[in-house]
Amino acid sequence: MAFKPEEIKPQLEWMQGRVREARQYLNFEQLRAQIQRMEARSAEAGFWDDPAVAQEHMRELTRLRGLIDPWEKLEADVNDALELHEMAAGDSAMETELLASVEELSTRLEALETRALMKEPVDINPSYLYIHAGAGGTESCDWAAMLLRMYTRWCERQGFQVEEVDMIDGEEAGIRSVTLLVKGEYAYGMLKAESGIHRLVRISPFDANKRRHTSFCSVYASPQVDDSIDIDVKEEDLKIDTYRSSGAGGQHVNKTSSAVRITHLPSKIVVACQNERSQHQNKAVAMKMLRSRLYQLEIDKRKAEKAVKDSEKKDIAWGSQIRSYVFQPYQLVKDHRTGEGTGNIPAVMDGDIDRFIEAYLRWIAGMPGKDGGDSTALDIPE
Repeated sequence: MAFKPEEIKPQLEWMQGRVREARQYLNFEQLRAQIQRMEARSAEAGFWDDPAVAQEHMRELTRLRGLIDPWEKLEADVNDALELHEMAAGDSAMETELLASVEELSTRLEALETRALMKEPVDINPSYLYIHAGAGGTESCDWAAMLLRMYTRWCERQGFQVEEVDMIDGEEAGIRSVTLLVKGEYAYGMLKAESGIHRLVRISPFDANKRRHTSFCSVYASPQVDDSIDIDVKEEDLKIDTYRSSGAGGQHVNKTSSAVRITHLPSKIVVACQNERSQHQNKAVAMKMLRSRLYQLEIDKRKAEKAVKDSEKKDIAWGSQIRSYVFQPYQLVKDHRTGEGTGNIPAVMDGDIDRFIEAYLRWIAGMPGKDGGDSTALDIPE
């Protein structure tokens, strides 16, 4: 976003107003008082006598600080920029510096407002991301590979670390499925917006007759949870299979049955890991994935029950088609939940999906969407 010199002061004053609004809806004074009480408790003698309780206390303290410290730093920086603007008085060099500062402050404000929409305790957690090709053979496998690249590029933009946990290649091209672990603050809070069915409409590069094809992939996010969240997993409910890994990883691959697949019989959830160096390590990672999926399953059940009772927010179920990506006969990416859309397909496929994530977060929070979609009125071809 580029600003003109005459827009510097109005933009900074607008940001001041947004921060004041955030102070109200985030209850800064109440949060600061709670932080002070928790800091006093952590300084008391005997606080670390129970390490587990103390660690949970410190995690919550860190989370609360993370809610308001960045806002207070932004507020101070905006005030400093306004003072600098008064001093600039037509100095072109200072105006150039201020323009760069306004753009940086505006970017920070947008990021903080998006984070403010993520209020679930696990939103701040790392996230598992599962991509599965639907029916359609090679075409769907190729679509899954395209989505993998899109999310990998998005993670790079966010500064998130991505670990490949499990991958199954397609028979001719692309991938049948992939599981990623995305590490970074609020990774789950943002990626939960992507859970659902993603639909591709294009002229297939695998069709000699150049016909238009429709392909589907499912995407699913679940938070990585730690031992502080009690999830009951009974040994008798598990079916554990081992097999030879097909991925990269060293000499052990394809020589020992180190890969592990765990089926949770009551829920029918299946998780697998093949990228660690031993069967024991793969089983440990798979169990973490299972705990994550079971936690998310319970959350999804509660949301579905609430949606039925409230008769609102339809199409939030895991199996819903949430977004269409149309390459031909025109170019459009449209989210069916929020109406957010754009015709800039190359940017989206290169990881520019923040507009869809923010629109979703505003939608589930019951907030009006921002003006944005350019072409959202177009129908999606069957």
